[in-house]
Amino acid sequence: MTSAAQPAPADQFDVAVIGGGLNGLTQAIALARHGISVAVIDREDPARATAAGFDGRVSAIALASQRMLDAIGLWRHVSAAQPMWDIRVSDGDSLLFVHYDHTDIGSDPFGYLVENRVTRLAQQAALADCPNLELIAPMTARHIDYGAAGSGAPAVLDLDNGRRIGARLVIGADGRQSAVRREAGIRTIDWSYNQTGIVCTVQHELPHEGVAQERFLPAGPFAILPMTDDEAGRHRSSLVWTEPTERAAAIMALDDAGFVAEMRQRFGTGYGDCAVVGPRWSYPLSFMLATRYAGHRMALIGDAAHGIHPIAGQGLNLGLRDIAALTEAVVEARRLGLDIGRSDVLDRYERWRRVDNVVLGAVTDGLTRLFSNDIAPLRIARDLGLGVVNRIGPLKKLFMRHAMGDIGRLPRLLKGESLV
Repeated sequence: MTSAAQPAPADQFDVAVIGGGLNGLTQAIALARHGISVAVIDREDPARATAAGFDGRVSAIALASQRMLDAIGLWRHVSAAQPMWDIRVSDGDSLLFVHYDHTDIGSDPFGYLVENRVTRLAQQAALADCPNLELIAPMTARHIDYGAAGSGAPAVLDLDNGRRIGARLVIGADGRQSAVRREAGIRTIDWSYNQTGIVCTVQHELPHEGVAQERFLPAGPFAILPMTDDEAGRHRSSLVWTEPTERAAAIMALDDAGFVAEMRQRFGTGYGDCAVVGPRWSYPLSFMLATRYAGHRMALIGDAAHGIHPIAGQGLNLGLRDIAALTEAVVEARRLGLDIGRSDVLDRYERWRRVDNVVLGAVTDGLTRLFSNDIAPLRIARDLGLGVVNRIGPLKKLFMRHAMGDIGRLPRLLKGESLV
């Protein structure tokens, strides 16, 4: 508890965001664009976080999420984005598949594939447009005192360099191992899939035509995500290749020739001659859902609140939807003259997001368990299911709207609308 003898924080902000990754900095920029003063405390040095070897992943940004990034002035700094025109889902070598064609529902793409590094660089560029946003990095908060509920006092953050910051609201955007969540005593529901995602970039002879492919193999999904061509005009795709953890470790330990040979067995021949370019990365795959997203002067977003299997490529989009909802709740409360850290303001955010996150988490978990095996009856059933979905127009269009993030009661930012 904060005592009367303690000195007041030297620096007062409306919001303090813990974690300056893809979700944290985007949340800060969204709030700053709407007149909220924000401090971001991030343990990573920005120069390291934007280096080529830091994060090799490519993220699918659904059309609704792209609208939000555009509305907050971030999208214009994105230097390279590959439109996702079609999605093809298949079960191994089965002749039955689902083909989602964007022209069936309009002229817009389903979304865009953007390298995480490109998004991080865009965030750094957007900071120059936000004079009311301060990035404090590399730095950690060694203690957060939220004060007594109902006291009206701000939260106080003690940083490792001795600086003290006051904030009406603290947002935890510090990932699956969130210290903010842990110190708030919020429990999680979680389990490991005993799978590892292998990520690498493949250069290939033939163009991908903006088609994202998801192939369900017995070991797990094998996604081929279209990327923009490189500076020399060579075609590229990002692989998200799932294997059981022990086998993934053995594959990662192979030399370049052995790794490429394993990759080619799964990649197929539809793209012509292909080769792996650049480094390889691997990440453990698990499920996590926080039992609460908010408390007194505290809210969780992104991976601090939930983590799902990448089987549907929706992980970042869930975080971006959190950001849109929390920004709207905070900005509206501020406009009404309310304390933005009040429980009822944050409860509105939690109610808005919980159902969407739980439902998508359950769907991705079910798909992972259904498709990550080679049991004959299940294989036959799921192949027939893919064939049925491919033939029923209204059902296909519903799934396509989901892929675009265009379903449900959307926050205004996801519609591309400003909150001003």
